[in-house]
Amino acid sequence: MHENPVPKPYIAEFEHLGFGMFIHWGLYSQLGQGEWVMKLRKIPKEEYRQLKSTFTAEDFDAKAIARLAKLAGMKYIVLTTRHHEGFSLFDTLRLSDYDAVHSPAGRDLIAEFVEGCRSEGIVPFFYHTTADWYQESYVNDFPAYLAYLQKSVEILCTRYGKIGGFWFDGNWDKSDADWQDDVLYGIIRKHQPEAIIVNNSGLHQQGEYGHPEIDSVTFEQGRPKPLDRRGRSKYVAAEMCQTLASYWGYSSIDFQYKSVKELILTLAACRKAGANYLLNIGPTATGKIVKLQEAMLETVGEWVRLFASALYTAKPCGINGHGSDFGLAGEDAKLYFFVHDLAVSGDWNVTVPSGGVGPRTFTGVDKRIRSIKWLDNGEELKFVQDADSDLFTFQATGYPYGVDYVVRVAEATL
Repeated sequence: MHENPVPKPYIAEFEHLGFGMFIHWGLYSQLGQGEWVMKLRKIPKEEYRQLKSTFTAEDFDAKAIARLAKLAGMKYIVLTTRHHEGFSLFDTLRLSDYDAVHSPAGRDLIAEFVEGCRSEGIVPFFYHTTADWYQESYVNDFPAYLAYLQKSVEILCTRYGKIGGFWFDGNWDKSDADWQDDVLYGIIRKHQPEAIIVNNSGLHQQGEYGHPEIDSVTFEQGRPKPLDRRGRSKYVAAEMCQTLASYWGYSSIDFQYKSVKELILTLAACRKAGANYLLNIGPTATGKIVKLQEAMLETVGEWVRLFASALYTAKPCGINGHGSDFGLAGEDAKLYFFVHDLAVSGDWNVTVPSGGVGPRTFTGVDKRIRSIKWLDNGEELKFVQDADSDLFTFQATGYPYGVDYVVRVAEATL
């Protein structure tokens, strides 16, 4: 046991990815009612299966999706190779005919996905369900089903080159079953030794540690908390996954979109906790990205580009301010201070009070600071540091009129 375990290099690389895109896409997308529509609408299996005959993927453009991720500042994409409905987007090599190759699409969409990611420098990850509503063996012959699952994962491990990792989901459906995790994870370690292994603990077990081979815990739809790794035999990363609207899969009637402001606040909160942020989109029936989702991601990307040096490799270091304010330790003797609720400067006739301009105080700064400036415009800021009282305060000037970043970041040089 180690008091403070050190991350393995591939886990540290995963943490440095910081921000990723989740994509839920399958037969359910044609119904436009979310990814659980088969289960919740109690659609008979044989009726649901007919959706395969209209699955064309005619608008699926993996390179365009990877370019969108890149514009958003996302470093990796997790795509549903198979969701709970049991339909696969990859060539299952005769394990089943319930896949994209045997649909009107007639293509291995995962091969296209991997190629598209690599063309834009994005790391491809594979989501794969463990629960399956289609395979009879899942209910009637669980050992046979596990063999099917393991062979499916081996195909994904061996036919697409090096991948970033596997994102499993569904063990919660049979919480008392023997899932033969040693066998499943052993297949991955044999063929993809540095692949990140995630097994989603679900909405009700956020941040829960699992099998020793798990490399990252999950926080589904919930703000992550810093992990207490003391006494752990292995350093495990953390990741929050969240929907852009209400559903993971495409819904044609879903107006519950989060604001760009909320997305920025959540990304900042994830980095404060040392967690990655995995933000989901749901392509349409044909694989097209909804214009609103595309525009929101591009807008978030504009914020990410301004403050990129503070987002990917900077790590929590015990610096805390008032309210949501916090600090991260960066590389090359830099500290980054994230400031929330900052007011806009301007004439009082047009400026609506929205927060504080003036001193922002932080504790936990244990090194002498030489200078501090806003990352976005380079404006030097006045500061005082009282090491004896563990207080560091700088004068946070307001946004210039016409500007509001939601969260503004200052860079301090040591």
